[in-house]
Amino acid sequence: MHESLLALLRCPFCGTRLQPVENLALVRAHGRIHAGVLGCECCAFPVVDGIPVLIADDTARAAIVALEAGRPDDARDLLLKLEGERRAAFRALLARGDAATYREFIAVLSPDVEGTYFLYRFSDPTYVMAEGVLRGIAQTPATTSRWVIDVCGGSGHLTRVLTSLQSASAAPGPGTVLADVYFAKLWLAARITAPACHPVCCDANHPLPFESDRCSMAVLSDAFPYIWHKRLLAGELMRLVGPRGLVVMPHLHSALGENVSPGMPLTPSAYAELFAPIAPRFYRDEDLLGSLLAREVCDLARPVTPAGMGSEPSLTLVASHDAALFREYEVPAPTAVTGALVVNPLYRVTRHGAGSTLALTFPTPEYAEEFGGCRRYLPDTLDVAADLSGALDVGALEYLLGADYQALRRRRVLIDAPVRYC
Repeated sequence: MHESLLALLRCPFCGTRLQPVENLALVRAHGRIHAGVLGCECCAFPVVDGIPVLIADDTARAAIVALEAGRPDDARDLLLKLEGERRAAFRALLARGDAATYREFIAVLSPDVEGTYFLYRFSDPTYVMAEGVLRGIAQTPATTSRWVIDVCGGSGHLTRVLTSLQSASAAPGPGTVLADVYFAKLWLAARITAPACHPVCCDANHPLPFESDRCSMAVLSDAFPYIWHKRLLAGELMRLVGPRGLVVMPHLHSALGENVSPGMPLTPSAYAELFAPIAPRFYRDEDLLGSLLAREVCDLARPVTPAGMGSEPSLTLVASHDAALFREYEVPAPTAVTGALVVNPLYRVTRHGAGSTLALTFPTPEYAEEFGGCRRYLPDTLDVAADLSGALDVGALEYLLGADYQALRRRRVLIDAPVRYC
């Protein structure tokens, strides 16, 4: 963790400032704390692999014991919940250094349905919609002028978007925080998916460990229906951004619609009441995605009333007192590659001579059921007049494919993924 983050952090229980404990566990260099213990007036919290863990439970306490005994690797493995074969597999990947990929790590750290979801996250419809909304809103510099926080941000897919938007802003703030309860997701984000972020391990069912009114934007995508203490979290998000800030919540499940994995959703009217102090406006996810795909536009000028949502399965909440934010934004597909250009991992690539055939292949029937809407922009099969079976050269593909190159980028057949993603 960068030491500048200490100015933002507060104990989630007593609210006092956190400071590093000067003992043998502390490892710091060049303005960063790599390992150690943070103390406040009531608790002690571990910092492991540069990630502050602001949770008070038996695992966090065991990690502190391991750190103070000079066993930082054991502290990390405790927080990653690794034992036996999975621990051995993880350490084998670490030994490979930069050759190990996100795909390989997620198979060890999250060998379940959620791991599958994260691997293919960069082209699922909820991500495409949320990314477009954020890229539109960030055209107003004030939205990224202070801290930006991605709450329940998983392994950092949208966080990566936020860090790039903030760095490109005319008035960039101090940084983007990724907050999540799962240490393993934060570990992956910090090393591969969003290395420019500030990861913080905390529980969104408890008070968030950050000072009030220090964030210009708080984002919470997909996760709010799975939180039990919704009233608490809604208040915390509004507390973080204060009266000047912005709350963006893409893909809120509605209790009046049908969702594959609904969680514990509320009705649109209940969401409106929770966020009433910060003037929320609501949009159908289907409308937002449709405008982005058809016109490359994020249209926030036409909100829908909670009553008007009907049986819509999901909606997006954007809340701010700044009426100027609620307009239509042009959101053209990005052209620059910031990471590594790769074929969307949903495609099976078959090389034939100098060309390639791509076949859309869903990992599981359950994935196809939940995210099959990606067929709106991902063709089932296509032939490409270039060899896509190995590492891709951006310049060579632009030259070979001409206008088709940008079409493949726009349709998410080719994606700008983090280096070492897949």
